Amino acid sequence: MAAAKVDHAVVSGTFSLDGQTFDVDNNIWVIGDESECVVIDAPHDVQAILDVVGERTLKAILLTHAHDDHCRVAPALREAANGGSGAPILLHPDEKPLWELTHTDHLWDVDVADGFEVTVGGTTLKALHTPGHAPGAVCWYAPDLGCVFSGDTLFNGGPGATGRSFSDHPTILRSIGEKLLALPDETVVHTGHGDDTTIGAERAGIEAAG
Repeated sequence: MAAAKVDHAVVSGTFSLDGQTFDVDNNIWVIGDESECVVIDAPHDVQAILDVVGERTLKAILLTHAHDDHCRVAPALREAANGGSGAPILLHPDEKPLWELTHTDHLWDVDVADGFEVTVGGTTLKALHTPGHAPGAVCWYAPDLGCVFSGDTLFNGGPGATGRSFSDHPTILRSIGEKLLALPDETVVHTGHGDDTTIGAERAGIEAAG
């Protein structure tokens, strides 16, 4: 069996919150082997996500948080996955207020808590609860692959935005300090938007801000 790997694509759409809308490009991350995979977040375009999944079984849709640009097509992807047989959506329950801004008729399937684990393609992803950008924000850490999927918690250049509803700057700095800076410096950070970085590259800036 081939080792698990990370596949990537970028899709474009909008992000709306607090009465404002912005054009955004979102990263799609798919982790798995040749037969099965999981998706990190569900932005904008179901078919674009399924194109990365290919013929593999999609075991789950792992959401980092419930801003609309990360979860907008999650219910549609759930229905379309695996030839229509579906795939569960995983989300931290503290995201319910944000989720309900986008989805009033659908819920996710599995509550995620800090330390929750998902195994796919012979590798394990561990949920790190990192509130701040959003109350139930989660980063998915794959130690075997030497990477973490940070959503909008940590970017190339620093922490995610905290100027909108349901966010808090001291909280995101504490989350990053406690959960992400505890990872090895060489850990690759696959972000929700933009380029990769590493924990080591961001450490000094985060520690200075904290």
